[in-house]
Amino acid sequence: MNEIFFIVEDAPEGGYTAKALGESIFIDADTHEELHANVQDAVRCHFDGEKAPKMIRLHFVREEVLAV
Repeated sequence: MNEIFFIVEDAPEGGYTAKALGESIFIDADTHEELHANVQDAVRCHFDGEKAPKMIRLHFVREEVLAV
C-alpha cells in the first residue's frame, strides 16, 4: 500500500474527526497540528513496519447550509 486516505470533517463540538477509507482507523483532534500528529501516530500503530503506507492523504469535507 502506497497511500492511505482519510476523510476529515469538522467535529460538532469543535476540532476535527477523521476516518480512514478501507481501514478501521478513527481520529479526533482539537487543532490542525494535532490532527496531523494523531493521524501519523494512528497509521504507524495500525500497520506493521513495511506494510505501512508511504503517504497519508487528508480529504477535508465541509458542509455549508445557505438560506434561500
